[in-house]
Amino acid sequence: MKRFMLFVCCIVLVPVLTMGQVSKDIFETESFDLETWFVGHGSLMFSYNGMNIHVDPFSRVADYSELPKADLILITHEHQDHLDTIAINLIRKDDTKFVLTPTCYNILKEGFVLSNNESLNIAGILIESVPAYNVVHLRNDGQPYHPKGVGNGYIINFGEYRVYVAGDTEDIPEMKQIKNIDVAFLPMNLPFTMTPEMVANAAMMIQPRVLYPYHFRFGQTNLDELEELLEYEEEIEVRIRNF
Repeated sequence: MKRFMLFVCCIVLVPVLTMGQVSKDIFETESFDLETWFVGHGSLMFSYNGMNIHVDPFSRVADYSELPKADLILITHEHQDHLDTIAINLIRKDDTKFVLTPTCYNILKEGFVLSNNESLNIAGILIESVPAYNVVHLRNDGQPYHPKGVGNGYIINFGEYRVYVAGDTEDIPEMKQIKNIDVAFLPMNLPFTMTPEMVANAAMMIQPRVLYPYHFRFGQTNLDELEELLEYEEEIEVRIRNF
């Protein structure tokens, strides 16, 4: 397993990041460079061929008034830290498009609706929705934090380059069908998503070239354990970023 680490120390002093404090990685694709911005928590931004795609913008982790306006916003599910109208209103334009779940559409009353296992092409970007749900981690009443069939993960196709943003999920069986992933974002935040063991198992099912654990908390999530579990998976490069 390959591992590359980058920490943005200012997160401790400035809980809400400005644009200059949000770190990014750049991936070379066949057509254009793909900028991947690590905004915080479960929030991401991708820039590709002049298009800015925000995923689950959340106003408590960044100053969205300073971030680029959105051409496309993807919403994985309806929880407040993923569907935040404050952040959305700060980055939307007159022609901003939304891709979201049926439940999220009932809240926002706009956008293109994708249920699990559907797809849509927007401005040359193919968006595929995949299931995202809990089986093991349950609320006190026995209901899962994320019921099956409600939330989405998304595979974003930047030409031939495939990025998987899992949303809030566990290592569900459907992940065995997710193939040819260049970059994967897998959540690791108890009790709502996955343990390090679950993330490692999900990564071994998906086999991404680059794995980012996300939606975790420094000091409360055992990132070293994930590294140890994937130590011998040489084809998976684990990158730790500041979420």
